[in-house]
Amino acid sequence: MSRVAEGVSPLELADYQKAVRLVLRHSLVTPGYPDRAALATVRRWADQLRTDLMEVLGYRLVTTADTARLQRAQDGLDATRPALTRAGRPFDRRRYAYLVLTLAALGRHGAQVALGELADAVAADAVRIDGLGLDTARKPDRDAFVDAVTWLTERGALTLADGSATAWAGDPERAEALYDIDREILLAVHHPTRVLQHLTSVTSLLDSSGAMGLSAGRAAQRRDQARRARRLVLENPVAYYADADAELLGQLRAPALTEDLERLTGLRAERRAEGVALIDTSGRLSDLRFPGGGTVAQAALLLAARISAAVQRSGRHALQLLPAPTAAERLVARARRIDGALPSRGMVAELAELDEELVYEVSGDAAQEPAEARYPFVTDSWLRGRLKEITAEYGAGFAADLRGDPDRLLGQALGLLAAMSLIVRVDGGALALPLLARYRGVTARVKTRSALQPPPQTVLFADDTAKDPTP
Repeated sequence: MSRVAEGVSPLELADYQKAVRLVLRHSLVTPGYPDRAALATVRRWADQLRTDLMEVLGYRLVTTADTARLQRAQDGLDATRPALTRAGRPFDRRRYAYLVLTLAALGRHGAQVALGELADAVAADAVRIDGLGLDTARKPDRDAFVDAVTWLTERGALTLADGSATAWAGDPERAEALYDIDREILLAVHHPTRVLQHLTSVTSLLDSSGAMGLSAGRAAQRRDQARRARRLVLENPVAYYADADAELLGQLRAPALTEDLERLTGLRAERRAEGVALIDTSGRLSDLRFPGGGTVAQAALLLAARISAAVQRSGRHALQLLPAPTAAERLVARARRIDGALPSRGMVAELAELDEELVYEVSGDAAQEPAEARYPFVTDSWLRGRLKEITAEYGAGFAADLRGDPDRLLGQALGLLAAMSLIVRVDGGALALPLLARYRGVTARVKTRSALQPPPQTVLFADDTAKDPTP
């Protein structure tokens, strides 16, 4: 029997699980973020949360008077949780750089700071970085900078005291904004478990069990392996057995894993022959929902149905089966893309000169690969053809800018399917993963317009499968 939440009565278990989902969904909780009731909910269960999150997942919960900060152990590089701009788009590298430089600049200011003054401080640092810079005379630079400041404002690290950031971004000569600085929240936002100047690669941020202060030894290694297995199921749409090394595979198949996660989160675990997943039907824990609204999600769902149908073909029409990139190969590929932004001069010059094999070294666990699994392969040209068919049939419900740019729509749709572990992107196309079969036979219809209705904006999906969110 699971020992999770031992101190919680059956009558209060649902409230406790709500607090668990809240802190897992929002690693930083403040008096106003994600809402005004969140911090009180977490603080009520802080002691039990601290115990269970460390024991089950190896996560450390740090609470202060005005913050609750969850320090996660990182086992891989996840591209599905970006910071978002005011328009809801993922941050680009320029915005991330401005965010980090803003955090550094705020540490040199007092209780308040004017937005223009803060921009000048960030610009003075940004000009020292090749290819970055911040020119407040350029509207795109001002918008990117305000996106970074707004991200901090939403979390309470900055509080607008007077003026308007949007007005300043429009015309800094005529508008200004004044912010109060919350030091406690500012420190909670940036709380690294490594000395960043000592990192040789983004992969040095992984294998966080040591950085979190967990003990070594044979028994501790087994316990940490069990935590890693639980994290794999919790943090991903599905944990495929084929992706797991032998030791982790045993932990994934253990009944205790699903028992602990179900009692901790209140979600239902689903086991299939290919893997295990947590089902979040409420959508309150998942940071990415699928199926969902919007052109990209709708196009991705229809594309998933066509790929799934193609997978069912047999005989001479059967798709070619190819091996998927290993976990280590995917890690190295992502690390190279991220490390490509490391400066080649300055403080980390010596890091840029390290031998590539050392920079991209992976842990022993990641290097132990299971027997090769093969998956159906669809080519880029085939995918473009299917998207053209989808756009011709359902394009009336798609956003005009994406309908007119099929390459961008296809890239974003495939990116969403990959983020949901439905496909793996490979050179020349994509591999269909087992979870994709869940969307076999999806049907859709475009909402028709009557004389009193506005133009159609969305595609309405008629089948039951499309209404149930995936893990």
